[in-house]
Amino acid sequence: MEANDNTAITVHNPRARKLRSLVWNDFTKERKADGTYVAICNHCKKQLTASSRSGTTHLKNHLVICTSTKRVKRKKLVVRRLVLKSNDAKNEGAVGSEHTQFDQESSRQDLARMVILHGYPFNIVHHTGFRTFVRNLQPLFKLVSADAVKADCMKIYESERLRLHEMLEKLHSRVSLTVDMWRSMMDVDYVCLTCHYIDNDWRLQKKIINFFHIGPPGTDQEISKTILDRLQEWNIDGKLCSVVLDNCITNDLVASELLGSLRTKGFLMSNGDLFYARTCGHLLNLVVHKSLETVGELTDRVRASVQYVKSSQERLSRFQKDAEEMGIPLKPLVLDAPANWPSTYIMLETACQYQEAFKHLAESDVENTGFLSLKDWTDVRALVECLEVLYHALDKFSSTRIPTANLYFNDMCGIHLLFKTWYKSPQPFVASMAKEMLEKFEQYWDLTRMLMAISSVLDPRYKMKSVEYFFKQIYDDAYEAKTRIDNVRDSFINLYNEYVGQSANSSKYQAFYTGNSSGYNGAEYVNGGECKTSRITLSDTQRGLDQYLKETSSGHPARSDLDMYLEEAVHPSKGLDDNFDILAWWKYNAAKYPALSMMARDILGIPISVVPLDSEARTLNQYLSSTDPVTVECLICAQDWIGDETEVSPVDALAIVSSSANMEGNGDECMVPAGGD
Repeated sequence: MEANDNTAITVHNPRARKLRSLVWNDFTKERKADGTYVAICNHCKKQLTASSRSGTTHLKNHLVICTSTKRVKRKKLVVRRLVLKSNDAKNEGAVGSEHTQFDQESSRQDLARMVILHGYPFNIVHHTGFRTFVRNLQPLFKLVSADAVKADCMKIYESERLRLHEMLEKLHSRVSLTVDMWRSMMDVDYVCLTCHYIDNDWRLQKKIINFFHIGPPGTDQEISKTILDRLQEWNIDGKLCSVVLDNCITNDLVASELLGSLRTKGFLMSNGDLFYARTCGHLLNLVVHKSLETVGELTDRVRASVQYVKSSQERLSRFQKDAEEMGIPLKPLVLDAPANWPSTYIMLETACQYQEAFKHLAESDVENTGFLSLKDWTDVRALVECLEVLYHALDKFSSTRIPTANLYFNDMCGIHLLFKTWYKSPQPFVASMAKEMLEKFEQYWDLTRMLMAISSVLDPRYKMKSVEYFFKQIYDDAYEAKTRIDNVRDSFINLYNEYVGQSANSSKYQAFYTGNSSGYNGAEYVNGGECKTSRITLSDTQRGLDQYLKETSSGHPARSDLDMYLEEAVHPSKGLDDNFDILAWWKYNAAKYPALSMMARDILGIPISVVPLDSEARTLNQYLSSTDPVTVECLICAQDWIGDETEVSPVDALAIVSSSANMEGNGDECMVPAGGD
């Protein structure tokens, strides 16, 4: 019995017994006051049970999802490589095998992450060249089957999904949603849900949260119901700020279904008045396509002329020779993709530079009667001048590094003013085209104008000033301008009051919680463990005085943070070259404007930015099209989630190829794996 007792003591003494499992390299075993043992993660300091019967499986599972562990392993890997490189240099190529610490499991994880990041097929592990490369690089690595690689990828997806779910749970702000339609080569429809938000450190973020397929036909009720189900799974249906459905087939119907469901639950700001938004890029696309319909005959003739020149190599060479003799800078003639208006603009703009060469060709080729007259070229130039403004606006929107919602109001108001100016043009062609543009613009601008105006007011460089200036310019009637300005101010104040109410409820809860924790309803330990049981404290006696001061003090009431914000001078702007960081400004001033900063975090994160140029659904490549929908979702989501952790951009793997990259190709966009088959 005595020997057995000694044995028991030895087993439970961490100093006397060597912990053999490798998992203990990442945990420290400590004994608590009650005699039980805990395992403390060396990376995140989380405590897990470490009794003799608990085993180590739960510790290994924790390491899989521990972010800190992954970072440390990556750093160790880099350090090992540097050591090996230094050792190889000193020994003139000798292999420093004594420094190698090969880990089969870590290498399997690296392989799976590589497959996800670059869109490689699972069966890459069966490719002869890949197997030879791995064998020569690391003979100790045991290549696994394609099914095992797939299983490893699914594990990565699941662990990253849990991390993202936990992060969204802790997120202080609301989130916005974009809904994009995709299609496989097998005509299977997919819906991509992307979550946009400003995180707790005031950084703009976006994450793909779902990529699910819908059966034919994909009705608006089916799409909206599935979206709601996915939002509930992520537990963000109650914190949704807005939704953008520009690339959704039945966007208005889906938005109506979502709005009705969420509004009845009381989840939306301003009762859903700001819920449905359109992006600037989509709005401009609708306007330009409408205008091009009215001048379709003219653009068709330019397209036919370009195609005629390019259809014969002999004719093209003669055309270029004539242009060179006329001193025209040689640029390739562009044949557009009609569904992609920026390519049409480039075609027209390039053709205008060759006007004299086209005129000379028309004189020498009298049989072709389709060439443009002098008046036609005048109209083409007027069309190019109008499209140029919108083209550069679209380019500006798409190239913005941090596309917060405040950036677009001034430019969209400027475009509105230009449409009204063109509408009054003495040139009938311009006036006719501008009429169509203006009507279409005002139709869709009404849906997003209030949201953009509120986001502009949240820009400390402008506040209400830009709204006042542009509305007085746009609306000729002074009463209408004042009414619209007042509507923006009233909507802004009403929205602010909602946030004040939320902030007040949060403060009341915090005050109540603090009161309880201070011993108001329980015991408090002081003086080295002496128990203080009195319910009344000195701070309690002061509360009555504070209340009395509020009730009896004369003078001006305390100013709200909204009053201070609007009354203070605007933040100085440096003009067009201003690199003002609005998120950094609000982060710095959050304590000064508590309710307004909550509002800014939600509104500025709404994705009012450019969308793909083609209105058609984007298309999955052949590899993904032949993969089952569940696996497709896992691969696309996981790639998006882990892409930020590496130096590799996700577009290197499942790249979005815009039709503007190949203006003579089709108008679709494809997801193509770089090296997939």
